[in-house]
Amino acid sequence: MPEIVKFVNHGAASITPAIAERVVRLLPQWKLEFTQIEAPQFPHLVGQLEFLADAVEDAVEGAYKDLPYVALAQAIFALIYAHKKMGIIPDSLLNLGYADDSSVVRAVLIQNEKAFAIYAGVQGLNWQKITSEP
Repeated sequence: MPEIVKFVNHGAASITPAIAERVVRLLPQWKLEFTQIEAPQFPHLVGQLEFLADAVEDAVEGAYKDLPYVALAQAIFALIYAHKKMGIIPDSLLNLGYADDSSVVRAVLIQNEKAFAIYAGVQGLNWQKITSEP
């Protein structure tokens, strides 16, 4: 996991407010794409992506102002990464295609567990159902 954490942190360092605003405009379409992910080996992935998308929307639009910028930037990086069809492991690779997406998302959730757990509580969501498990 340490290499994925480095990868996420490096990618998140390039996220600017302008990128965040562009991503928020694209999120409705991306959320639809995320619902089409079929990855039974990673049963929490779609829900985790939806959670991150909602957190990003709320933070960027000002509905939730307590998300640390590092958590926001990492979440945006994870969403951009998951949206791309070609990653470290191509999504089209049977049984393994979403392993990298899941690892990136989990790295973001684990590194920012406290902040996202608070956000989940404010939103009335059960953090345990969102989980940082694959």
